[in-house]
Amino acid sequence: MFDISMTIRKDMLVYKGKDEIRPRLTTIRDFNQGDAHESELQMNVHTGTHVDAPLHMLEDGENANLFFAENPFYKSKLLDLTEIDEKITAADLKEYNIEKNSFIILKTKNSQPGFLEKTPEKFIYLAESGAEYLIDKNIKGVGIDTNGIERAQSEHPTHKKLLAEKIIILEGLRLNQVPAGSYIMLLSLLKIADSDGLPGRAYLFENGEIETMLKLFK
Repeated sequence: MFDISMTIRKDMLVYKGKDEIRPRLTTIRDFNQGDAHESELQMNVHTGTHVDAPLHMLEDGENANLFFAENPFYKSKLLDLTEIDEKITAADLKEYNIEKNSFIILKTKNSQPGFLEKTPEKFIYLAESGAEYLIDKNIKGVGIDTNGIERAQSEHPTHKKLLAEKIIILEGLRLNQVPAGSYIMLLSLLKIADSDGLPGRAYLFENGEIETMLKLFK
């Protein structure tokens, strides 16, 4: 099992390194003030590992309530694209066997230790042509190892085209230790009503691993 989620903390990686969207965890009561310790978390719903709802980029798009009825398990395929510089295009994806209704996970240079820390505004992203290719393949969702699936594209076409087809966009994955291959993904999202995005936790299981784990509880 691979936990591919980001850890929420005040000095974490955020979209393009913008300090104004870093999460804030504040102690609002401690044992000097009472008999319990309590904290308050303030953060953008697009912080860390999260999904985008259509409303995030489409004025008339659905909010994140549409995810509430989703089965949290997805047949997934992780593609190793770490040799690519700048952006992932349709030409980069055509060499892979991408199945209908699969959840495609894009592992890039973003996963290499220190890459995003050095130049957070220059992350590898999914280009418009790459998004169009995945749409043609009728995938269920696409995930990537950075806080945004696109940058440097006018009018956000990658987001808009994927979300218009209700293809799940999963951002903020940690994939450095995960090899390419087929997996079952568990995507557990916070149930926040009427939001334009949902933070969550994501795990990848190798084929047969879930069945093996369930046998331990019989």
